[in-house]
Amino acid sequence: MLKGSNDHDKLASLCKMKYKDQLIWILNAYFHDWAEAEAEKFWNYHECLKELDIEHHEEGSSLNEMQAHVFLEKFDLVMTVREMRNGLRSTGAILENERFKLCPPTHILIHNYKMDFHYLVNASQGDNKAEIEEAQRKLDAVSVAFEESAKRAEEAAQALEAAKQAEAAAKAAAEESKVKEQESIAAKAELEAALAELKAQEDAYNQKTETLKKKSEEGGVVSRNRAKNELAQHLGEDPLPLRRAKIDQEAAVRKAERAAKAAAEAVTASEQAAAKASEAVTASEQAKQAAEAAVDAAREKVAEAEAFLEEVKSKPGQAQGAIWWMERELYEKRKYLPESKGGIRK
Repeated sequence: MLKGSNDHDKLASLCKMKYKDQLIWILNAYFHDWAEAEAEKFWNYHECLKELDIEHHEEGSSLNEMQAHVFLEKFDLVMTVREMRNGLRSTGAILENERFKLCPPTHILIHNYKMDFHYLVNASQGDNKAEIEEAQRKLDAVSVAFEESAKRAEEAAQALEAAKQAEAAAKAAAEESKVKEQESIAAKAELEAALAELKAQEDAYNQKTETLKKKSEEGGVVSRNRAKNELAQHLGEDPLPLRRAKIDQEAAVRKAERAAKAAAEAVTASEQAAAKASEAVTASEQAKQAAEAAVDAAREKVAEAEAFLEEVKSKPGQAQGAIWWMERELYEKRKYLPESKGGIRK
């Protein structure tokens, strides 16, 4: 029952309800007369009201005059707000001295559908208040289940993206490890070449030294003296090729050490990246399973609510407008289920 000592006050109470509740009240009142055929249009009215009321959305109850004119134009309701109010005054729905800054949808619809506001505010809202409340609880449970499903789906998407990034990082680390390994192999080859060159230069130097020593000790005096002079010059001169070979060898050693260290670090990084990728893939699979379970739970809640509404609807004296509205909300919910899970295309 609406609050108020008279029908005028009761209408004021109705107009303070949320948009949805005002529309359902009207559907309940006239469902078997004409409202069932107009129910889908009432649903569209609600969608528009939520959109136009940028401050309160579905929690609102009235539009300002500019928003009301947009509403009237959108649904080709051939009237102005002033004409609508004059019509309501002629029926006594609003008083001559009443001035409104806001426009509730009930006022618009009373005028458009030529409703008797006395009948409307006193119309039965069904004898099944407890069952309707239970149906609403089940519908609320559906909403909670879909919120959980959406949350799990988002987590699954994030986990999948993290797994992709981790796998890409692991692949890059593996490629870097291969590059460092090749650099280490090349550095090792350079070191081996430098060692070979150093040995060749040392062998050549030592061989020349031994040859000159031998000549300085054999043969005639002249040839021995000549060999001694050459040996002294040989031992006293700067052996550039040998010195260069030693420098190159030392540089090659340092390079090989750096390359070996970098290769080892790259292998470790690659192994760590591969481990993280594996963990990310596992997390992604777990998140996917959780999301699928949440979808199944939501589907079960939808089926439970639908079955309950079918049972309630079959009984006499029911609030058919409210039941229609709940079924329509469940229809919208099904759009967020996969078709394989009983969903419908958006």
